[in-house]
Amino acid sequence: MNKQQPTVSVGIMNEPEVRFTLNAEYSSNEGVYSGDHLIVAQNGKLLWNGRLTDEIVFQPVADGSFTLHDVTIGVSFHWRRKEDQTFKGALKFIVENGSVTAINVVPVEDYLTSVISSEMSAKASIELLKAHAVISRSWLLAQIQSKPAEKATSDSVMSDLQPDLGGNGDDEETIKWWDRDDHVNYDVCADDHCQRYQGITRASTPTVEQAIRATWGEVLMHGGQLCDARFSKSCGGVMEEFENCWQDEHHDYLVARRDGEDENDFPNLTRESAAEEWILTSPKAFCNTHDPAILSQVLNDYDQETTDFYRWKVEYTQEQLADLIKRRTGVDYGRIRDLQPVARGTSGRLYKMKIVGEKLSRVIGKELTIRYALSETALYSSAFVVERHDIDADGYPRKFVLRGAGWGHGVGLCQIGAAVMGAHGYSYRQILLHYFAGANIEKQY
Repeated sequence: MNKQQPTVSVGIMNEPEVRFTLNAEYSSNEGVYSGDHLIVAQNGKLLWNGRLTDEIVFQPVADGSFTLHDVTIGVSFHWRRKEDQTFKGALKFIVENGSVTAINVVPVEDYLTSVISSEMSAKASIELLKAHAVISRSWLLAQIQSKPAEKATSDSVMSDLQPDLGGNGDDEETIKWWDRDDHVNYDVCADDHCQRYQGITRASTPTVEQAIRATWGEVLMHGGQLCDARFSKSCGGVMEEFENCWQDEHHDYLVARRDGEDENDFPNLTRESAAEEWILTSPKAFCNTHDPAILSQVLNDYDQETTDFYRWKVEYTQEQLADLIKRRTGVDYGRIRDLQPVARGTSGRLYKMKIVGEKLSRVIGKELTIRYALSETALYSSAFVVERHDIDADGYPRKFVLRGAGWGHGVGLCQIGAAVMGAHGYSYRQILLHYFAGANIEKQY
């Protein structure tokens, strides 16, 4: 067992220029600095302090912090915005894609203290915080462990993720997904694409620190391997399987279960009739709650702008939908005749959907591609049914209504369901083994 915790490098932002403030003394090869600074990308180099260089690293002289200004959070999500964020640890700058990337290098347990406070409220119950500490640590260490010794240069994925559907023919099938292991110049990013990390911007609490200490070094293991410990806001009542969202790889610990006391009591939601009935009703589940005291444990201020997540509704006119799909996919389908389910996963989420248009028809997937195609940011989930209203003489609806279930991909831990379990007296070990079937909790350091 390793006794020393590792460090993690976190990509925070990628912009043409970055304004930052060193709130204490920081050293670099050039000397010791504090105060306000500006770094600009110029001809593939970093321009700072009148000099061009490839890389700049600032190390804290003592215990200090730095602030990055105008960090974009909620990349590709409906609550996207900019804010100033403050971090501890080292600060590194490199050039990616012709822009400046700011990277924070910090010990893993310090990183986790921020993740737990950023992914949910720092005032959440101790058992929920412990559970989240273990899954966040498990996923992070798996990412670090899987990094190749030599990394090739790659485009940053901190910019908006957009589907590149490609193809020109009718009835083609385009399947694409995004995973969280594609960063090459740092271990993970700071946004929801990986794990939400905002340094010390979100105030921690003694309870968060207690949860970190109580689970220090603990991870989820299965078959001698670190678990790929995924999580989302709300599964919608039944958990999704890994292969229906990402690569075709099955994990025995990420399987379909009802998010309730009887884990095996759920219909076969891969069948269209069962999925439709499930989505159009509101079955009992841990994550089926509107209790503000529980929701406030999981939803930070901007997350609380979303009030309907277990079951939700989105409406588009024909013109709105046709224009949206054209802009979001880069493909002109003309007027939209239908959005047809092709394949659903174990939670009822579509991982293949056919867009039937006036000019062409095409099957797209997986779930995130579908969510991007049907929203200005990202649809809450791909577990939805489509209602076609006011159909004209040519068979084209004047209005589409999407009625859906859940928030996010639904794989692994359901954050709202876990919050309910914590409030009902379940221990963090019981919470983890509910969402990760057959896993073991072991200490790595």
